[in-house]
Amino acid sequence: MSPAQSSPAEAAETYDVVVVGAGFAGMYMLHRLRGLGFSARVYEQGSGVGGTWYWNRYPGARCDVESMQYSYSFSEELQQEWDWSERYAPQAEILKYANHVADRFDLRRDIQFDTRVERAVFDEQAKRWSVTISDGRTVQAQFVVLATGCLSNARKPDIEGLEDFKGPVYHTGNWPHEDVDFTGLRVGLIGTGSSGIQSAPIIAKQAKHLTVFQRTANFSIPARNAALTAGERDAFRKNYPQIRRFAREVARNGIYAEQPDRGALDDSDETRHGKYEKRWERGGLTFMYVYNNLGLDRAANDTAASYVRGKIAEIVKDPETAKLLQPKSHPIGTKRICIDTDYYKTFNRPNVSLVDIKTSPIQEITAHAVRVAGKDHEVDALVLATGFDAMTGSVARIDIRGPGGQTLNGKWAEGPKTYLGLMSAGFPNLFIITGPGSPSVLSNMIVSIEQHVDWIADCLVHMRRHGLATMEAGRDAEERWVAHVNEVAQGTLYPQANSWYMGANIPGKPRIFMPYIGGVGTYRRICDEVAAKGYEGFVMGRIEQPQAAAS
Repeated sequence: MSPAQSSPAEAAETYDVVVVGAGFAGMYMLHRLRGLGFSARVYEQGSGVGGTWYWNRYPGARCDVESMQYSYSFSEELQQEWDWSERYAPQAEILKYANHVADRFDLRRDIQFDTRVERAVFDEQAKRWSVTISDGRTVQAQFVVLATGCLSNARKPDIEGLEDFKGPVYHTGNWPHEDVDFTGLRVGLIGTGSSGIQSAPIIAKQAKHLTVFQRTANFSIPARNAALTAGERDAFRKNYPQIRRFAREVARNGIYAEQPDRGALDDSDETRHGKYEKRWERGGLTFMYVYNNLGLDRAANDTAASYVRGKIAEIVKDPETAKLLQPKSHPIGTKRICIDTDYYKTFNRPNVSLVDIKTSPIQEITAHAVRVAGKDHEVDALVLATGFDAMTGSVARIDIRGPGGQTLNGKWAEGPKTYLGLMSAGFPNLFIITGPGSPSVLSNMIVSIEQHVDWIADCLVHMRRHGLATMEAGRDAEERWVAHVNEVAQGTLYPQANSWYMGANIPGKPRIFMPYIGGVGTYRRICDEVAAKGYEGFVMGRIEQPQAAAS
C-alpha cells in the first residue's frame, strides 16, 4: 500500500508543488510558482539556502564563471543593486548573495530546512505524489520538482583503511562551517580536480607540509582574479540586456564572450601562439574560445594542450614534477577545465610534494599515513577532493516510485534516460531542473536553471488552463532524445576523456555522456519549439470528471 493510501489525503499537508532543494534552482522555482498562484513547499537538507555554495566551503572555493554573469537575470532591480566585489566571487560572497535573494523575495517562509526528502510515490488513482520527508511525515503534491543540483552529492572514495585514520578527514564537498586551521600540520590532499586545484595553494601556505596525491593531471588556466571596479560593474549593468540575450540565445555555454571565427590550424604557428599567450594572460575559461574547433578536432586541440603543457613546464621548476602535472590522458577541455590562482607555482614550495597514484594507486590508509607503493607518507590530516556523483547522485538518494512501483533508480541503472533533461518516461508530474540530457554542467548553470524553471512554470500554467492532471515524457520521444544527446557528443572530443560527465569517477556507474553538448541556444530553441507544438513528445492526462451518483 502506498503512503497515499495508508494516510488519507485530507489528513496530509497538500501542495500543488513540492520542490526538492533550496539552491539557486529551488529558490527561483519557488519564486515563479508563488507568482503564478501555485502553492509550493521546498524541502532542503541543509540549514540554509545556497545549495552547492552552502556545502562547498573549502579553502579557495570560487565560481569559474565571472561574477557579473553568475547571477540571476529575472529581476532587473536585483541585477542593478547587488555589488560583486571580485571578477570571480569567492564562496562566501556567493552564499551571501543567495541569502540576499532569499530575504529580498521572502522565500524562507515556504522552505523547510534540515529536511531530506526520503521517498516519493505516485498514486495512480489520486494522480498525485506522496512525498515522505525525514521527520516522518508524508505530504501530498500534484507535482514534484527536483532541484537537487548536478554537483551536490559528495563522493567519499573507497580506500582501504580510511576509517582507521586517526586524524581529521575533510571532504571539499562537505566542508565544516567553521574555519579549519592547518598550521603546523602535515596534510594529505587526495584529488586534483577543481576543488583540489583551488584549495592546494591555500592549504600549502598554512601547512607544515602538503602532500598532493594525483591520479589524473588536469588542465588549469590562471584565473587572473582581481577586484571589480565601480566602472566595470556599471559597464556590465548597462549592457545586461545584450549580455543576457547573447548568453541565452547565442553562446554554446551560456557565457557572454567574443566568439571565434576560425579554426586553430587556420593560423600560422606564430600567430596561434600569440593568441594563446594573450588568452593565458587574460585568464579564465575563455582560453578555450581562442578557436572554434578545439572541442571538435584533435589536431586543433593538440595545439592548445601543447601550449598549456609548455606553460606548466615553464612554471614548475622540478622537471619530474612538471612532467607529472602535464595532462596527457585527455584532450584539453574534455574534462571541465579548471581555473586557479598559483596552483602550479605551489609545487615550487619546499613544503609541497606530489605523489603519482596513477601508476601506483593508494594501497591503504593507516592510522597516520597514506601508503603508496610500499612507502608511508605520514600525514596529520586528510583532505578528500574526490568530487561528486555528478548529475544523478542526488536524485539517486531519493526512493522515487512511479506507477506500478517502478523505481527511477531501477530505470536509470544502465544510465539516465530523460526527454530534454526535464522528465523521465514512466514518472508523471516529476520535473528535473538541469537534469541529464540538458546542457547543465556544460553551461553557466544559472542561465540553464532560469531556462528550465521558466519552461516548467509555463508548462504548469498550460496544464492548469487546459484542465490537465498529468504529464510525462513519451517513451519514443525519450529514446530519440537520448540517442540525439549521444550522437551529438560522439561528434566531439568529449567522450575521449574518462570524466564525471561520463560518470567515470564512480566505480560501477554506467558510462554514458550525460549533459547535452549541442549548445545552450540550440537547446533553448528545441524546448521552445516542443512547447509551441503543444508539448510535443509529452503525454498529457485530463482531470477526470466525477460521475453522477446512481439513484
